Amino acid sequence: MTSIEPAAGGRAPTRLFLTGGSGYVGRNLIRRFVADGVQVVALARSPETIATVSGLGAEPFAGDLFDPALAQGMAGCQALVHAAADTDHGAGVQARLRRINVEGTRAVLAAARTAGVSRVVLISTESVLLDGAPLHDATEDQPYPRHPAGAYSRTKGEAERLALAQSEPGFEVVAVRPRFVWGRDDTTALPQLAGAVRSGAFAWIDGGRYATSTTHVANLCEGVVLALARGQGGQAYFVTDGEPVEFRTFATQLLATQGLTPPDKTVPGGVLRVIATIGDALAALSGGRITGPLSRQVYATSAVEVTLNIAKARATLGYELVVTRAQGLVELEGA
Repeated sequence: MTSIEPAAGGRAPTRLFLTGGSGYVGRNLIRRFVADGVQVVALARSPETIATVSGLGAEPFAGDLFDPALAQGMAGCQALVHAAADTDHGAGVQARLRRINVEGTRAVLAAARTAGVSRVVLISTESVLLDGAPLHDATEDQPYPRHPAGAYSRTKGEAERLALAQSEPGFEVVAVRPRFVWGRDDTTALPQLAGAVRSGAFAWIDGGRYATSTTHVANLCEGVVLALARGQGGQAYFVTDGEPVEFRTFATQLLATQGLTPPDKTVPGGVLRVIATIGDALAALSGGRITGPLSRQVYATSAVEVTLNIAKARATLGYELVVTRAQGLVELEGA
């Protein structure tokens, strides 16, 4: 693992502020930064999240993204890692996602400026590029889509654009884009897959025979550390587990770590695409009162190839894997 080193012309942070600290990515970031000897102040909204971040070694700051005292909580912090987000992939949730993902990012960055924070890393996502079509070996030069797949892609894309546009000397903002975050302590991807298998709702889309990039959570944390230290302001970086893998192969391996075997049942992707499109239209017309069984956002995320090129992160950040897929799967078997 890389320890935090100064960005060009700057200093490594001794104290940083973290949003989303009680989430899956946030918990792992706290562990990583604390292990590196960095003091972490973590935003926490409830007694439960305060207990979570405290137990991991962070100093909690009670409040939310819009707290008027947020800048005071960031006092003395040289850096900010903004990991908080609403990740709902459903339809009819545009207003809620816009408030958290867009306006929340705007509020956090404003507080960081007021507090004198000089380096910001935004945890973004490959979803900012998704529109429902396959994405093959995408680089960071890929333009944002004219018609994002759904509210999550749209609002995370808006948040990333507004954040990177604010980057300037003395207030440098960098975005890190992972894909399919997984690993020990996972409370998102693996539990959802396992729940679908256990309930009998699991089915492969077009047999699951398409490629995907993945990002072990330890590799994401490494990417964040490197982006904080070496990232160029105003730039985004993909971080993944390296070579893509067939979605069916990887999902089967993940489920096997939980003693589960997925069924062979498969459904045509074209049919699901139509269902998702109709469902999103109904949600839009009804103001979210009527939703279908599948959204275009879910389809775009899980039903087609999405593979990313990490040459930029390797060349600019010095990014390399700290955990291989094989190592991560063995770790999950022993968890």
